[in-house]
Amino acid sequence: MNKYLLFFFTVTFIGCQPTNKRTQLNITTDYTQYVNPFIGTDGTGHTFPGPSRPFAMVQPGPDNTSQGWDYTSGYQLKDSTILGFSQTRASGTGISEFGDILILPFTTSNRKTRKLNEKAEIGYYSVDLENKTKAELTSTERVALHRYTFPNDKANIYINLQHGLRFTVDSLNLVLEANSEINTRENSISGYAHTKNWVERKYFYHIKFDHPIQEIEKFPKHNKEKADKYIINFKTDSLLVKVALSSVSVEGAINNMDTELPHWDFSKVVQSSKEIWNNYLSKIDIEETSKRHKEIFYTSLYHLFLQPSNIADVDGKYRGPDDEIHKGYNKEYYSTLSLWDTYRAAHPLYTLITPLKVDAFVNTMIDHSQQQGFLPIWTAWGQENYCMIGNHSIPVIVDAYVKGFSDFDATKALDAMVESSIVRHLKSDWEMYNKYGYYPFDLIDNESVSRTLESGLDDYSISLMAEMMGKEKLHESFNRRSMFYKNLFDDSTGLMRGKDSNGKFRTPFDPLTPTSPMNNPGDYTEANAWQYTWTPMQYDVEGYTELLGGKDNFTKLLDEFFSTESNGDNKHLGQEAMIGQYAHGNEPSHHIAYLYAYSDKPEKGEELVSRIYDEFYDNTPRGITGNDDCGQMSAWYIFSTLGFYPVNPVNSEFVIMKPQVSNAKILLGDDLVFEVRSSVPKGESVTKITYNGKEIKDRIITYPQIMSGGVLEFK
Repeated sequence: MNKYLLFFFTVTFIGCQPTNKRTQLNITTDYTQYVNPFIGTDGTGHTFPGPSRPFAMVQPGPDNTSQGWDYTSGYQLKDSTILGFSQTRASGTGISEFGDILILPFTTSNRKTRKLNEKAEIGYYSVDLENKTKAELTSTERVALHRYTFPNDKANIYINLQHGLRFTVDSLNLVLEANSEINTRENSISGYAHTKNWVERKYFYHIKFDHPIQEIEKFPKHNKEKADKYIINFKTDSLLVKVALSSVSVEGAINNMDTELPHWDFSKVVQSSKEIWNNYLSKIDIEETSKRHKEIFYTSLYHLFLQPSNIADVDGKYRGPDDEIHKGYNKEYYSTLSLWDTYRAAHPLYTLITPLKVDAFVNTMIDHSQQQGFLPIWTAWGQENYCMIGNHSIPVIVDAYVKGFSDFDATKALDAMVESSIVRHLKSDWEMYNKYGYYPFDLIDNESVSRTLESGLDDYSISLMAEMMGKEKLHESFNRRSMFYKNLFDDSTGLMRGKDSNGKFRTPFDPLTPTSPMNNPGDYTEANAWQYTWTPMQYDVEGYTELLGGKDNFTKLLDEFFSTESNGDNKHLGQEAMIGQYAHGNEPSHHIAYLYAYSDKPEKGEELVSRIYDEFYDNTPRGITGNDDCGQMSAWYIFSTLGFYPVNPVNSEFVIMKPQVSNAKILLGDDLVFEVRSSVPKGESVTKITYNGKEIKDRIITYPQIMSGGVLEFK
């Protein structure tokens, strides 16, 4: 690993942690015109069409229902029913959370809630309802702004504070404790709720109306309900409603509202959102004549920036996993961290195009560890839900460190990573892992192979950072653990296979059958043996190639993987968007086509990346095949457009394939531009790759090279 020390000193020397200075850029292109918020809202993409700001706490939108796997964002385009409009949600996830504070406009004569016409664009959503009302939504980072239009001067709204997007079936158990107070002098409602769903959390709110409250009807609570429901009447044909949230207090929510949205100018908020989004979207400019590809690309960028969510108030305060109030680094504290997904490509992409966020992400993880006792695994509203396996805060932190990000305490970070990897908690048993060198399938309930392999990546990451910091014993210890994957290698198949505590492989062994803890318990996480076998090759292609007996066998195994017929699609077991055993609809497969760069047939990888790119993405509501998973599916598309991908997400290298556009520019700031040029026709292979005129033969480009600017050219 000594070559990574060279990387570290190179990165530090050239100062490749860039600023967002955009002196070279006069933004004249309206990139927001290419964003279609309806992409991914029909089927398994699980995105939503409501407005948001980048990395925002509040993301209002329509809810069709409150439960069901299809409705994890609250919405499916094909569903014509609307329950109302809630203020928070997650984008592209496989489990429901949020959906706080449901509001529905209606008329006295008709309370039907079927939608007639919908419109969505950057920072704006509208729908005409069958009850003859119109709802329009926009937002700042912490405040939602609703505008409701009525057919006459009798405005009515229904407010349901018991509502939420539920992982559990019993909605009556969702709210553990709540209160609300209506202030008719201020025309406002304030309160809080303590809920238990995917996570247990507290949120506080302040709702304000731009017209005087005329009448209030409060519903009686059912058996287990703790939160209030109201009908509130106003004398107007147009009503504006502000909803501010806080994890800290009602006072925090009020301060968020007063600071971010002191006015009632709906159009001004929409316009401001577009300007902010255009600045983010302009970070990459692609030359593409097809409107289809531009819409997919810039909507992918849009989805990438929807999360993580900064849940700190405007003063920087937030409620941590210890239920205490803390203050975040630079007034930021990020949650909705879907790290099992996003460590692979989304976080490496943030280091390229939103570098000012990276230190805040890392400081969030360190702070979370100090408050909780281990690094975040998957957090919502700052609380741990223990979803998925491994602890992939670790590769995200190491990726930042290797690339020269330094506005965090590296010693604290390393200590947190080590503690998270040696102290047992709900999702780990390190004594068992160290004793056997793998997780035996007869001693844990499921995912034995996947847990071993995911932990191996984390161990590799720690060993890399320890070596760079001169912690040789720590490096050696975790480097040894990172090789535990070899204990599960079955040389008769070339695949990763479960072993029991006596060292015997699982028998019978069916490498085609996928398993998942919620649907079909077994040795793998939303995947089968074929799909998880390639996980160690994120960081040890050379070692796995040796196990297989050389590059020729490595190439043959790849060919067999992409040609072996699958058992069919099963979206609940990660079997979606299939090419042979490759399942693009779930993250363990995402790097595998790029592994052809290490094979005898790199051109085969180019063909496959182009095929995945063309077949499994579209500019339609069904345009994301598989959960977008907080931007990871989108990140794959963005990287593949540019022609490189972080197979190893922590070592500062990107594997090069063929770009899907003829020209693209990453605007780095400080007058620096990294440009991709390709003269390779569609369907043909790359014969020569150069960086600033010098030929690249190993299909690798580094982060320092990209952040120094220059031209990557394909011929």
